[in-house]
Amino acid sequence: MPRYTGDIVDSHHHIWRAGDLPWLSGPMVPRIFGPYEPIRRDYLIGEYIADATASGIGESVYVQTNWPLDRVVDEVRWLRDVHEETGWPMAVIGSVDLFDEDAPETMRRQAALTPLLRGTRQQLHWHERPEFRFADAPDRMKDPVFRKNIGALADLGWLFELQVFPEQMPDAAELVATFPGITFVLVHAGMLIGHEYLDPWRAGLDALAEASNVVVKLTGQGTFVHRVDPDLISLVAGEVIDRFGADRAMFGTNFPVEKIWTAMPPLVEAWKDALAHLPPADQHAVFAGTARRVYGLRA
Repeated sequence: MPRYTGDIVDSHHHIWRAGDLPWLSGPMVPRIFGPYEPIRRDYLIGEYIADATASGIGESVYVQTNWPLDRVVDEVRWLRDVHEETGWPMAVIGSVDLFDEDAPETMRRQAALTPLLRGTRQQLHWHERPEFRFADAPDRMKDPVFRKNIGALADLGWLFELQVFPEQMPDAAELVATFPGITFVLVHAGMLIGHEYLDPWRAGLDALAEASNVVVKLTGQGTFVHRVDPDLISLVAGEVIDRFGADRAMFGTNFPVEKIWTAMPPLVEAWKDALAHLPPADQHAVFAGTARRVYGLRA
């Protein structure tokens, strides 16, 4: 089969002003993706567009960058202004504290600012290693306030970006089954740390694949290996497509995080190689069609 040569939608990228992000502007602290000195600076829309267009990307979805929770409305306002100036990004995933009773009001304030909003993300991944940990406990998906607020997404027509480790996927499978009317996007294909996690990762994917409201994002595979690893990318792509199909999988760059160890074109090329065996229609779905449908982008 020929490698994909059509248009590409980046379903997961970040732009930022370093001064808005405490972990970028403050003291260095360990992060899940390792040392990050090269990205402790502004990464604004002009640089992102240059990276993206050089890689054949014509549309993009911005995913929140952990602004302080008392400034998540400011983040959306800033992105509205960026879009009005440049046309990019084409859709936005915001953030809100879903463990706060007032979260629905905050989300309504965000939605009132711009029609770009498509959903929200609050990272739930927990690991025994502190630098891999974002949530303060592994079972936060069971919190009653969190669940109430997840239910409120349906009123807005929003999706939830689900970021968990393989060991948390049984709880995640129960969560998505409880809310069948809400789309859940599994970030970074379930965050496979290494081959020692293959069994729980595969079992977790099996459980999540049973829920038709789960879509998988093929992103972030350099997070733990700190390089573009074609074998890992091919493994993850194959396991995901086998379970979810091309219509429930979508490519994203996770830039500028992956910029720590690669330029964007080699990253895109590695994913094209990994998916080149698929029929052209399936390649188009992964690189463009699924993201356009899930995020409500142009046809």
